[in-house]
Amino acid sequence: MLQLDHLHVHLGQNAIVRGVSVQLAAGEIGCLLGPSGCGKTTLLRAIAGFQQVAAGSISLAEKTVSAPAYTQAPEQRGIGMVFQDFALFPHLTVEENISFGMRHASAKEKLQRVDELLNRIGLPGYQKRYPHELSGGQQQRIALARALAPKPRLLLLDEPFSSLDAELRERLAVEVRELLKKEQITALLVTHDQQEAFAMADKAGVMYQGELLQWDTPYQLYHQPRHQMVADFIGHGVLLQGTVNSSGSMASPLGMLEHPSLANVAGGTPVSFLVRPDDLVPDPESRLRGTIKARGFRGAHNLYSVELVSGVEVLTLSASHEQLEVGAEIGLRPDFDHLVVFAADHCELPGFHSQAPAFRPVLPKAQTA
Repeated sequence: MLQLDHLHVHLGQNAIVRGVSVQLAAGEIGCLLGPSGCGKTTLLRAIAGFQQVAAGSISLAEKTVSAPAYTQAPEQRGIGMVFQDFALFPHLTVEENISFGMRHASAKEKLQRVDELLNRIGLPGYQKRYPHELSGGQQQRIALARALAPKPRLLLLDEPFSSLDAELRERLAVEVRELLKKEQITALLVTHDQQEAFAMADKAGVMYQGELLQWDTPYQLYHQPRHQMVADFIGHGVLLQGTVNSSGSMASPLGMLEHPSLANVAGGTPVSFLVRPDDLVPDPESRLRGTIKARGFRGAHNLYSVELVSGVEVLTLSASHEQLEVGAEIGLRPDFDHLVVFAADHCELPGFHSQAPAFRPVLPKAQTA
């Protein structure tokens, strides 16, 4: 349904989007993640037809709608949009807001579609209310219903829940996903909220400085990031340095680690590896010791920052009813289901305010030769 092919978008002399390629099948929900200023919204505007393409192309249902020499008008693309600020018309009722884009439908068809959508978003009987009479969550539902009313072939959502509180944001994300699936609408969401993305998306990508670092399922982004910036941005975790020896083990601040994935790495290779909080299990019998530097309450569990004897800091989890005190000693046992290893061409972990080095995954022995 949607294909971006090596897309470049410029604003003046600045390259805002650089070489982005994405595919979304009909009915799929995609999400673009990334820090502010990484090019997410500019990419969305280019898909909608509001921004000129400098290179590459945008296709909808295998028909090119944007290229350097051609741009189809936004109103001809069959695209719906949901904005960050809802953008409801304050002087129109809920019914009039939802039916606003159904220009070619009869009065009867408009009434039927409004009734259908209000039932689907859980607001039956709200036809005659005005936006100022609704809560923020209700207004967001109406904005979504308005975008869905003309049955667009693609729906674009630009940080649609950012003005809502965290609990409502997560609940709405799940509800919106269910609604899009029922309506069989292809959608692309832009957000900086990982939980929102994971709750909604079939496919997701992380952008940084205009580039798409990885486009994959949310599960793969979390467990198998192909770029150190993705590993840093998605979920909690730290990147530690180690060296793989000829026997396929790795010397690291956590001790000697063994994992099937290390068998493909050439001996003597310096690497960086990702350590998630759930990769380190509190164990009073473990020889790996550290001191608790900070504790964060997360409801069912606590998130601890632990400084190891070697001086590096790692994260670990434990049940919140087993509260450990800051300053206490703790034993940690490595327990890696997924060991994510990167080549250490650049061992320092970059911040999102600096130029990202070109990190690459570690290559197997055969490819290294």
